[in-house]
Amino acid sequence: MANVWRTLFSSSDPISQSARLLDGLRPLIEALAEGPEQRIHQQPRLVEALLEWQLPGWRVSEVISDHNDFCYRQAIERSLEALRDTGWGEPPVRFCVIVMGSGARHESLLHPDQDNGLILDDYPAEHHTEIDAWFLHFAEHFTATLDAAGIPFCRGDVMASRPLWRKPISEWQEQMRLWMSTRRVKLVQMCNILFDFAPVYGEVELALRLKAWIQQLLPQSGLFLHEMSELMDEAPVALDRFDRLQGDGREAPHPDAINLKRQGLLPLTSALRLRSLLQGVEAVSSRDRLEALHDAGVLTGDEHWRLVTAFERLQSRLLVTQVEAYRQGRVPDNWVDTRSLCDGEKRELQWDLQQVKVFQRKVRQIRN
Repeated sequence: MANVWRTLFSSSDPISQSARLLDGLRPLIEALAEGPEQRIHQQPRLVEALLEWQLPGWRVSEVISDHNDFCYRQAIERSLEALRDTGWGEPPVRFCVIVMGSGARHESLLHPDQDNGLILDDYPAEHHTEIDAWFLHFAEHFTATLDAAGIPFCRGDVMASRPLWRKPISEWQEQMRLWMSTRRVKLVQMCNILFDFAPVYGEVELALRLKAWIQQLLPQSGLFLHEMSELMDEAPVALDRFDRLQGDGREAPHPDAINLKRQGLLPLTSALRLRSLLQGVEAVSSRDRLEALHDAGVLTGDEHWRLVTAFERLQSRLLVTQVEAYRQGRVPDNWVDTRSLCDGEKRELQWDLQQVKVFQRKVRQIRN
């Protein structure tokens, strides 16, 4: 692919040439800024343009995540306005909307679903019925707005419209205390969802208080963390016992398809989450966690380089695959057809997955 930046000094007027380059993105940015309803139609085109500009895949994912956050803020503000117009009035207490998972790590791919929650300021128990009714109506409104915009409802019901993910800060704290005092698989899975969260709208202080509470609980949660490491077996990388490329076959469109998110990125982000929790690292993004673990001496320089390289290439490969699906008129998904890869690309992918597998094993050994 020709590098668009190499055209910068191809004319006698580099300043005008740079303006023309930027003008190519202007219509897309203007359309994306109009509102969340433009998201599903325009975001793949933005990703396509950024990749053609040879922006690194991880940086493109950050831009996607930033735009998703923008859509969240617009959907929330429209919902607040709608509640005022229909007589519901202003929010009865302070609140913070949080996003979870890849959105919180700013590692979004195309066509993600919703993972969000609501942290409310504490309020008297006798006012629960009316206050919770207000926030239920609010949550249903903004999650429906996002769904209509192309960020679909979470299939696992991890949304602020569900009571489990909408509660006052003291109840969030007690819930986390209870969840992290056991090693029940379902509770560990739900904590895994919540550990990667970030505020997207409202009172950031509420999110910071919950994050600090979780960090405070970790030293007393040995059994919980052990179960968390055991669950990594449920997310094996796409390699067989001889380290050859092999998908798990679950819902695969054909035998040569690999779900590279489920069997590549998720095993890496899960292992990174656990190792970061054990180390007391507060960073959320994978790149920041890798940097923090390297600075702490947990990762050698070689290990850090290998994992950063694997993460960035897996992210890029998925985005390129998703853009190709978009060009073919298909909904972008996480399936990579290994038949479309040349021998060198297969070896590169194999190497990347081997780095994830080695890191997974190393993290598991710490807990055993």
